[in-house]
Amino acid sequence: MKRDFADFWNLLWELGLAACAMFALINAFVPDQDLPWKPLDLNRPLGAATSAKVADFEVPFAAPVEQVQGATEACMQTLRDAGVQVERVEDRSDGGFCIAQGLVRITGGDVTPLATRDLVMQCPLAVRYVIWDRQVMRPAARSTLGSEVARVDDMGTYSCRRIYGSQSASDRPSEHARANALDIGGVTLKDGRRVSVLEDWGGQGPAGVPGSGFLRRLRDGGCRVFATVLTPDYNAAHANHLHLDGAPRSLCALGPSPETQRAAQKAAPP
Repeated sequence: MKRDFADFWNLLWELGLAACAMFALINAFVPDQDLPWKPLDLNRPLGAATSAKVADFEVPFAAPVEQVQGATEACMQTLRDAGVQVERVEDRSDGGFCIAQGLVRITGGDVTPLATRDLVMQCPLAVRYVIWDRQVMRPAARSTLGSEVARVDDMGTYSCRRIYGSQSASDRPSEHARANALDIGGVTLKDGRRVSVLEDWGGQGPAGVPGSGFLRRLRDGGCRVFATVLTPDYNAAHANHLHLDGAPRSLCALGPSPETQRAAQKAAPP
């Protein structure tokens, strides 16, 4: 009996040593962006743990002030460590579901500027934007269009409304009501060209097929960074912009919405 008990503990000890050795190997050789216990580094490529690390900065709706402040300070420090200048902005409440907390403003540094200079957004959304800028948009512009990006022509973040501006109480609040969504109408390049979602999504606009391909790379890469990505393919409400947000749910819209599909079926000849 004593021998069996000793063998059992020896086995546990050996398994523990093996587990420690395995952890050490993983910790040493797996890229930091794939390991959830390593801190988020905005200079590293997108990895398996990137989204989860960004989510650590998020706060629930109407969270206590102390929780918001702690998460936002940590989030802002991550941005500053990556060379992004950012400042805290007073939280906003317009009543009801229109409560935006943990707001920041990107003021400069190593980030492609947004056309709206005083744009405010939740800090985790700012982190997502910087990741998308560095790991998706800049490389796509260089390889597809042969130019650097001068600015992103945004269409705003905060708007106290339900999805699609609906007045129906049955429709959920938009992520814009929490400053947790960014609408992008196009991109201006350093060589003076502009790629517009409205004009160039289909490949027939001034930017031609390369412009359309560039916009689709923004969408595809955005699906790895943001929770929701909506484009002109999704519905008419997004004909002139890309919608990028950090919602709790996930939707990478590569095609039309169910409503758009039903409308097309009704309009089709019998």
